[in-house]
Amino acid sequence: METQVYIVPTPIGNLKDITLRALDVLNEVDIILVEDTRTSGKLLKHYDISTSMRSYHMHNEHKITEGILKELEAGNRIALISDAGTPGISDPGHLLINACIEQNIVFEILPGATAFVPALLLSGLPNHRFVYEGFLPVKKGRQSRMESLKEETRTMVFYESPHKLLKTLTHFADYFGLDREASVSRELTKLYEETQRGSLQDLIEYFTQKKPKGEFVIVVNGK
Repeated sequence: METQVYIVPTPIGNLKDITLRALDVLNEVDIILVEDTRTSGKLLKHYDISTSMRSYHMHNEHKITEGILKELEAGNRIALISDAGTPGISDPGHLLINACIEQNIVFEILPGATAFVPALLLSGLPNHRFVYEGFLPVKKGRQSRMESLKEETRTMVFYESPHKLLKTLTHFADYFGLDREASVSRELTKLYEETQRGSLQDLIEYFTQKKPKGEFVIVVNGK
């Protein structure tokens, strides 16, 4: 059976970090599902890809997935990309993948960029066993999640936005201790890429003095 759906990773910053296979797929499919047409439009324009885009994001994926399945029934081939990185990793994708499995639709996951792997390696912390936590709950469930991680022995990886970074580092210090080793990477693969390493106390002091900007990956040593 022919593949109908492709899950395609896109660069997390540097536009060169896309595979030749990904470019071939984006050129050949009939529709590209994107989180934000403006963001993805820049990538497609850069590589002179004129494939039709369709908006597909966390606020509409439940509503339009059925329509996407009808497009597939009609014989269209579809690629899913997110604003950056691999779809389904803290981005829309899981719902479509499950729908493909349930409907016996052939799909492929292309390998490619994702932010937590370089951040994990840059941290210098043990990487032979780790747990990816993504974004923590904002309110409901945050405390119980933190309680469950207090005894975690594996290296932990989190995503965070700039305006919540200090709050999250402070919560980590409350639950794991100020002396727990960690690292914070921001703007990976971009011009102002930066990684800060040290204790949680060191990192709190650093980002108290330097206003957080960009997208962040936090890596915390296990217990």
